[in-house]
Amino acid sequence: MNLIHEIVARADELTALRRDLHAHPEIGFEEVRTAALVAERLESWGIETHRGIGGTGVVGVIHGTGPGRRIGLRADMDALPMDEGTGAAHASRIAGRFHGCGHDGHTVMLLAAAQYLSETRRFPGAVILIFQPAEEGLGGAARMVAEGLFDRFPCDEIYALHNWPGAALGRISLKPGVAMAAADTFDITLHGRGAHGAQPQHAVDPVMAATALAQALQTIVSRNVDPLRTAILSVTRLLAGSAYNVIPESAQLGGTIRTFDPETRALIASRLTDLAHAIANGFGARAEVQINSRFSALCNSPAQAEAAMQIAAGLVGPDLAQLDADPKTGSEDFAEMLRHVPGAYLLLGQGDGPPLHNPAYDFNDAVIPIGASLLARIAELRTAP
Repeated sequence: MNLIHEIVARADELTALRRDLHAHPEIGFEEVRTAALVAERLESWGIETHRGIGGTGVVGVIHGTGPGRRIGLRADMDALPMDEGTGAAHASRIAGRFHGCGHDGHTVMLLAAAQYLSETRRFPGAVILIFQPAEEGLGGAARMVAEGLFDRFPCDEIYALHNWPGAALGRISLKPGVAMAAADTFDITLHGRGAHGAQPQHAVDPVMAATALAQALQTIVSRNVDPLRTAILSVTRLLAGSAYNVIPESAQLGGTIRTFDPETRALIASRLTDLAHAIANGFGARAEVQINSRFSALCNSPAQAEAAMQIAAGLVGPDLAQLDADPKTGSEDFAEMLRHVPGAYLLLGQGDGPPLHNPAYDFNDAVIPIGASLLARIAELRTAP
């Protein structure tokens, strides 16, 4: 691999920093310690630093040697609200908080690239370092954009990466065009009439309506969506009742919808709403439906995707850098930034191991110099006018 030697030489220091962040995880919009650490490091390297953008977000600006383009590099900082099960020496010290998606590693890779770029400044234009809060479903990217991220710090292009367990160590891939799914959540409340469990004739049973609806919702993808278009609807929550002998007044369903195009997204929302009201009416109940947009579909700009992979090939070799990633049904908050600025989102293989969001997952520190070198080289080569 043709990595940046100044970054490789700091591998032990970067690993220690990553493990410190891992031991002190903070969830979305609570990344106070993490953001302070990031800002203090940037300031110590003489980088123009701005705090409090999008809540706990941090932005750094490194000015190059002359006129050129402005390239954004983004890392997410938040952890997940779950417990860790790795048993590692650097495991989370906070119950119910865990860097189970590797954002601690992403933060350190961007810091490593920032230190190198601030020391060398072998590029024109400017590099915009975006440390984003609340990627895990809380809308951190949208909040940063709404608070003027690209008005205050214009970018001509923007790039980010994500570690990918199960892919070969150092393998860099992406898919041009739509690469990750849009995500919506839904909540349905079915209002009936409660009664004694031994006298169901006096009830309008919302539990029966809820179970019928949960099954009916599965027909939307199988019977309404074009089979050549990918979509997922999963009912993940079903809540009702508090006693064995009481038919409750209401029941609640919730779940997630994943789609890749606006037409399918709208179709599923419409059919879900219609089915909820129709089935509720059929049982004599009443439905309330709420659908919440969480993520847009992530779309990699073709020109930036091609450029990023050429740079990746120069680092890890052509066999490990491929424009061949499959579309992912998972979702990513970086999609919101790509709606405003052309760019690309790359996947960085970290070898075999437990998957993301699993209690046994841990970021592989061996990929820190690879990801940091990739981000730094993108900045150096894409800032040229």
